Amino acid sequence: MAIETDNRWFFNKLKKGLEKTKKLLLTNVDDLVLGEKKIDQQLFDELEEALIMADVGPVFTHDLIDKMKEQVKRKELDSASLLKKLLRDSMVDILARSESQTNMVKGKLFVIMVVGVNGTGKTTTIGKLANNLKQDGRNVMIAAADTFRAAAIEQLEVWCRRVGVPMIRQQMDSDPAAVVFDALSAAKAGRADTVIIDTAGRLHTKTNLMEELKKMKRIMAREVPGSPHETLLVLDATTGQNAVNQAKIFSDEIGVTGLALTKLDATAKGGVIVRIAMELKIPIRYIGIGEGIDDLREFKSRDFVNALFDDNNH
Repeated sequence: MAIETDNRWFFNKLKKGLEKTKKLLLTNVDDLVLGEKKIDQQLFDELEEALIMADVGPVFTHDLIDKMKEQVKRKELDSASLLKKLLRDSMVDILARSESQTNMVKGKLFVIMVVGVNGTGKTTTIGKLANNLKQDGRNVMIAAADTFRAAAIEQLEVWCRRVGVPMIRQQMDSDPAAVVFDALSAAKAGRADTVIIDTAGRLHTKTNLMEELKKMKRIMAREVPGSPHETLLVLDATTGQNAVNQAKIFSDEIGVTGLALTKLDATAKGGVIVRIAMELKIPIRYIGIGEGIDDLREFKSRDFVNALFDDNNH
């Protein structure tokens, strides 16, 4: 019963959080399909413009329009209102393919390396993720391996106190790989079964950053074979196309196994999740819709689409 109430609470919060995206995406689509509109090239052109504006991306948009034209040809799409159903079904289809939960084995050490550009909500995501995993019975430890920003370490410390998990840190400007080594040594000695590693996110010094991240990965693999078990990239939904570009850079350089999409409640660009799912094909693990400790959840595609299309049958 408590889980049911919690799910309902989060669904309502998600619905509210996606209002800006919904307004941009669906108000335009609703305006287009109002009444018995004739399905013609002009309608398709207007629909294409509305979808591109909502940041779902050109690939999804063109595929969808092609699908619609095909159905019109086969006489399967005879009213404009069916266009909306097709839009919804296509979103469900794309997003369901990106839905994938992290596979943690009970009692086995699991290492999560969290990467992303400064300002995406990385530190906050780590705090909330630590809380989620602790609630699931994991014994969590956080490693403050962004040793270049005092603010990052302080913010992590606040989260560690709030959540009640230990933090491994070193002096400012020390070698991040040394922090990683310390944290994994402590975990192997039985102090934790889950280590979340924060990393720097200075993308303007891309080469240095990527080399540093690769070095950290090598240390992880040496100390705990097979790790990091998850390289989680945190993306800020409000940046739209930029988020896609960042994901491509991190993915090409160090490999990304999962995504956390933050600030969905603060943007009209929530449609970018469709673009990310379609163009990157990296599992979307978590979505963030607020500042609260419970505002990071595992991504569930059906809930997301139901919340966007205002459907309570979830």
